[in-house]
Amino acid sequence: MMFLVALSFAYFAKALSGSYMKSTITQLERRFDIPSYLIGVIDGSFEIGNLLVIAFVSYFGAKLHRPKIIAVGCVLMSIGTFIISNLSMWIYVLLGNVLRGIGETPVQPLGISYIDDFATEENAALYVGCVQTISVVGPVFGYLLGSLCAKIYVDIGFVKMETITITPADARWVGAWWLGYLIAGVITLLSAIPFWFLPRSLPMSGARSPEKYFYPSTDFIPALRALLGHPVYLIYLCVTIIQLNSLIGMVTYKPKYIEQHFRQSASKANFLMGVINIPAVALGMFSGGLLMKRLKLNVMGAARFAFGTSLIGYILSLFFFAMSCENAKVAGVTLSYNSTDTISYDKHSVFASCNSYCSCSASDWDPVCGENSITYLSPCLAGCTSSAGSGKNTVFSNCSCVGVAGNLTANTGQCLHKDDCDRMFPYFLALSVITSFIISLGGTPGYMLLIRCIKPQLKSLALGFHALATRTLAGIPAPIYFGAIIDTTCLKWGEKRCGGIGACRIYNTTAYRIAYLGLTLSLRTISFIVCIPGFILLSRQLKEEERNAIHGALANGGAELEALRKEEFVISNSSDNSTDRETRL
Repeated sequence: MMFLVALSFAYFAKALSGSYMKSTITQLERRFDIPSYLIGVIDGSFEIGNLLVIAFVSYFGAKLHRPKIIAVGCVLMSIGTFIISNLSMWIYVLLGNVLRGIGETPVQPLGISYIDDFATEENAALYVGCVQTISVVGPVFGYLLGSLCAKIYVDIGFVKMETITITPADARWVGAWWLGYLIAGVITLLSAIPFWFLPRSLPMSGARSPEKYFYPSTDFIPALRALLGHPVYLIYLCVTIIQLNSLIGMVTYKPKYIEQHFRQSASKANFLMGVINIPAVALGMFSGGLLMKRLKLNVMGAARFAFGTSLIGYILSLFFFAMSCENAKVAGVTLSYNSTDTISYDKHSVFASCNSYCSCSASDWDPVCGENSITYLSPCLAGCTSSAGSGKNTVFSNCSCVGVAGNLTANTGQCLHKDDCDRMFPYFLALSVITSFIISLGGTPGYMLLIRCIKPQLKSLALGFHALATRTLAGIPAPIYFGAIIDTTCLKWGEKRCGGIGACRIYNTTAYRIAYLGLTLSLRTISFIVCIPGFILLSRQLKEEERNAIHGALANGGAELEALRKEEFVISNSSDNSTDRETRL
């Protein structure tokens, strides 16, 4: 039980820091002025750290003191998290994330195999479900921490807040992202402490045969060859890789999707992810483990359950396409200066006769909201000639592009046209909660399928190789190509002070929705197709195992009968010899 509590806390810590990283996606984009695909590289660097050591940790770690190896990993995770905070270059964030990935490596394969070794077969699924549930609770606090830090200005304590002209809703706002990493690093460091005091092995509970849990070691290459020659395992691996590509890409950019599509602040997007979406996932994971125990699902039952829940979630996710929100009205970007009534994504010029005499820069992004409810890229491009007030209360006047008569004014920041978004957003959240819960129901049964479809002596290696493959082929590339595809929907790029493309300021929300949701659901479609041969192979494997078990029982029964006959023959001979001796006497 102590190990279960310690592992749960370690899962909580790593999940908190990982989810906090995802909650700071837009903050890091703006802080370092980089596009989404580069953020994807930074996010994927965590998996690169895993990739470096996971195969060796999974195989050789099972032969060593597993709790202490997990403790070392937690310490490395905390060091990496501290390196990420408050540095001036994004390369340090990447390197710190790599170290976090190295430290996280032993937690999952060694922790889960330790539980499965020393828990009863009946309780193992429930314990794994508990650990997975705690690992989903971690992101609740991670996103809430991200929400809190996103409200705090990045340079708080170093600047006078009354001089700041932007708000958290502004596309240029950068929150105190570094503060959350300091907190996450401390929590991760604390999670290492219990593992230093745990034993290498635990007493086996119940009447269990030790042969099942303590098996002879095998050489690495033959064991890997046997694992990769297992057809059911390979199909399972392909399915999970494809589905994790969909899941990781979707989760990585979901807060950003909420920000851009429904015009919510980063703080609110993270808050909603933490208090609404993630708890639904946690409840689904726990309920899945409980249902597996109650229904006493075998391997095939677990596979069917996981497939069914994923398919239902997929069908419901199709309704996300209908939940659209009109793009912001930005002169020179989504609107022409000559026709400000209809949104168009044609190439528009930011220059017009109303601002031609102002010598404005087309690359500036200092938006103002005119009295006509249209956003202009800068006061200059709005044709404004004077201003009054300071900070957030600055008002620009004599803005010739806003209208043709009168003293028309503009205020700092973008116009907030959120009526249609506010009506649609609750439906988006409700559907998001429902689909997350249903899909998560199959999480624990699907994970137990991985453990139970292979031989016990290959279990640790199978878990480690599964983590290696999914991180290499899903965790690393998914955020990168999802980010690259999202970048293609950008309408207005920022520019760095030293030149070059910076972070995107505004997106084509229609194209963003189609690209983001279309890619997510297309990957799931492919995974369902791959499942078909998987079910066929699994059915054949189970039938073969059943035949082998019957033959084994018959063979054992025949051997027992033969031994009984021999025993009777010996007794009979002994009796005959005794009778002969008596006769002779």
